[in-house]
Amino acid sequence: MARGLFSARKLKRDRQTRRWSDRYYKRRVQHLKERSDPLEGAAQGRGIVLEKVAIEAKQPNSALRKCVKVQLIKNGRQITAFAVGDGAINFIDEHDEVLIEGIGGRMGRSYGDLPGVRYKVIRGTLDASGVADRKQARSRYGAKREK
Repeated sequence: MARGLFSARKLKRDRQTRRWSDRYYKRRVQHLKERSDPLEGAAQGRGIVLEKVAIEAKQPNSALRKCVKVQLIKNGRQITAFAVGDGAINFIDEHDEVLIEGIGGRMGRSYGDLPGVRYKVIRGTLDASGVADRKQARSRYGAKREK
């Protein structure tokens, strides 16, 4: 480590080379998130439903989570998205157009007990209908307010 009156150039150069061992710096500077992200940095994306799939929950839970395979319109990539809400899978058919967003949680990783699922279908938009007779948390399920 240089310490002296004329050591600024070496200190600066060393700092620049050492920064590359910081994984967050590397991801940020090389734009790795935008390159690997199917939504390409956007908050939401439209896609066509290819098939309905039931994904088994991770241990210790035991359930078949209803998901859909979606092909995004903007770049043709295929992703798996969780269909939120009771009986939601019954209102989504193949070849429907749905709106997808991140499921929330750990920096773009999968959420909860769903292995490999990073996105969810937004209810109440495009072909994914909202939940009828919903009183609480209506915005999450695309339900309109009763008059």
